[in-house]
Amino acid sequence: MTARLAGLLPGELDEQQSEVYRAVTGGPRAAGPQAFPLTDADGRLRGPFNAMLLSPPVGMAVQAVGAAVRYESVLSDRVREMAVLVVAAYWGSAFEWQAHEAVGRTRGLTEPELDALRAGGLPDLPDPAERAALHATATLTRSGALSDGAYEETVAAWGERGLFELTTLVGYYALLALQLRVFSGEGPTDPATLRDTPHTESGTP
Repeated sequence: MTARLAGLLPGELDEQQSEVYRAVTGGPRAAGPQAFPLTDADGRLRGPFNAMLLSPPVGMAVQAVGAAVRYESVLSDRVREMAVLVVAAYWGSAFEWQAHEAVGRTRGLTEPELDALRAGGLPDLPDPAERAALHATATLTRSGALSDGAYEETVAAWGERGLFELTTLVGYYALLALQLRVFSGEGPTDPATLRDTPHTESGTP
């Protein structure tokens, strides 16, 4: 399936769209070393960010949620990236997987951990707080709910704030995966083949 939405060049954006563009490319996502590019060679936004330009008010709010989840959360970098990869593998989202596999490596994820996540499983984590977060993520992703025991275990490890942020992360990356399917033509991919799924460089995966 090919991309349904053509990427917009920076010079084609109106003022509201330009505000969203600047928020994505000039905000916290652009600070520090980049594990994956936010734009293509011509400056078009890549992946799910491109579709956010369709509705600047909604797009601005959605990108702000993503920035808060990634840069203002009490979750550790490792837990955050592993949780994103759980969602990406469940949805078979090649763009999300490749982007956050790259980020995850910079945050200390090992090859065995990445292999387990790619296969749709959970890695063998010695840290009980990490285990609690990943078990909650997998359960939320697959069933949309938590048992009382899982709720209490996750709150004990990360607090109510951490669990709220984790549920927001699951919902946010599921939303992006859905929009990648609808607007970027990304079909569900077998998790075992995620590493080998190529991207085009046209602003959409």
